[in-house]
Amino acid sequence: MRMLRYVAFSERADGGNPAGVVFDAEGITSGRMLEIAAEVGYSETAFITEGADRTLTVRYFSPKVEVPFCGHATIATAVAFADLHGPGDLLLQTQAGPIEVSTSVTSAGLTVATLVSVPPRVEDMEAALLDELLNALHWSHADLDAALPPRVAYAGASHPIIAVRTRERLAHLSYDFPLLATLMDRAKWTTIDLVWRENDEVFHARNPFPPGGVTEDPATGAAAAAFGGYLRALGLVALPAAVTVLQGQDMGRPSTITVSIPADPAVGIAVTGTAVRL
Repeated sequence: MRMLRYVAFSERADGGNPAGVVFDAEGITSGRMLEIAAEVGYSETAFITEGADRTLTVRYFSPKVEVPFCGHATIATAVAFADLHGPGDLLLQTQAGPIEVSTSVTSAGLTVATLVSVPPRVEDMEAALLDELLNALHWSHADLDAALPPRVAYAGASHPIIAVRTRERLAHLSYDFPLLATLMDRAKWTTIDLVWRENDEVFHARNPFPPGGVTEDPATGAAAAAFGGYLRALGLVALPAAVTVLQGQDMGRPSTITVSIPADPAVGIAVTGTAVRL
């Protein structure tokens, strides 16, 4: 077993979202993976079993639970693999389905990875669930942006998309951790994707993750992919589109996520970011 630590969606070690990357994870039990993830203490740790033809089997664990898919740990895994074996294409077999990833090295020497999510889906949110969610967040319906209606989006994991009218409302996040954790566990949500639209191409996001024992994620690639599916399904961008999601600023760990949205609704969402070894 080889344990590496990377930070994803940043060019600097003090930004982005850290992830553990465990290679040669054959024979490690699920219980031990969970223990290791708790010991590492990051929001996610990826456990990788290598196969032939640059195919990897990957499982993702937070300090408390296993999740079917994690974007930032996928970016970290792809960059770590490229650092060890060279850039190129990878196929990741995850519990959410197959994820294609490509890596390349920039002229500045940074390794960039792009993942393509499973085909996303978007569903309405029940009014009662939305009321419970807003109550746990200490928000009100008046805080919401009517042009970006609440939905539950999936691109490997489920994320409610909640858009607010002002950057100030997004910046002042103080939620009821136990109440939100209980609600999310019942609804089978991974993180809550809280967003504010700066303009048609730039969005700011925050992602509480209490079911995983994490107050907030500084970069959430799975939620960014789900958000891309949301924008496409609701016709909120001209397709094909590329948008930037800025996350982690309010935590002091700025992250930049590029989301590419193809016009075909049956095609997954591409999420791009850098990663650097810690």
